Amino acid sequence: MEPPLGFEVRAVGVEPGGHRIFNDAEWGDAVVVVASGEIELECLRGTTRGFKCGDVLWLTGLPLRALRNRGPEPVVLLAVSRRYATASSDS
Repeated sequence: MEPPLGFEVRAVGVEPGGHRIFNDAEWGDAVVVVASGEIELECLRGTTRGFKCGDVLWLTGLPLRALRNRGPEPVVLLAVSRRYATASSDS
């Protein structure tokens, strides 16, 4: 399935028992969909919040430390963001 014109979709996986250090720049202006599994977001203060398949997230600007997969199956997150036009080298 092709993303709608002007958008790009990136899949990010987290294996069972794994984690991914949060980098705000990585998520840009993306709307994030939990496509499979369950993900836990760990805040800088140590509190956590879980999200399951089908949940839609906005991660930009959140005080997060990590994304964790404490479940038995891989997590797949789909990040949908705007595709920005790059300057042409012809100009």
